[in-house]
Amino acid sequence: MFIFEKLSVWQKARVLVKEIYELTSEFPVEEKYGLSNQIQRAVISVSSNIAEGAGRFFAKEKLHFYSIAYGSLLEVASQLILACDLDYIKRSDFERLEPLMDEVAKMITGMMKSLKQ
Repeated sequence: MFIFEKLSVWQKARVLVKEIYELTSEFPVEEKYGLSNQIQRAVISVSSNIAEGAGRFFAKEKLHFYSIAYGSLLEVASQLILACDLDYIKRSDFERLEPLMDEVAKMITGMMKSLKQ
């Protein structure tokens, strides 16, 4: 087992990946290489950067990767709002995922704060 697999933030980010993939599978076909792909890439970046940060030895490096993960999470949220605007998803779909995204964001922020002390 890798060290990042023990992190509850990575486990929750992994759940978010699955949820996003299920949601974007229902996007229009013409969005396969557009917004749906962009959202998928961003959500994968969240869990990937958490994993990479966990594997780093120095706080500055960890902070760098956790910061990227946080930014990617905000990118996902922004893109889901756009998907609502374009009627690709229902507002209720976004609202269902929002607490999970918020929880992951708070966990990443907590990890970053702990590294700055």
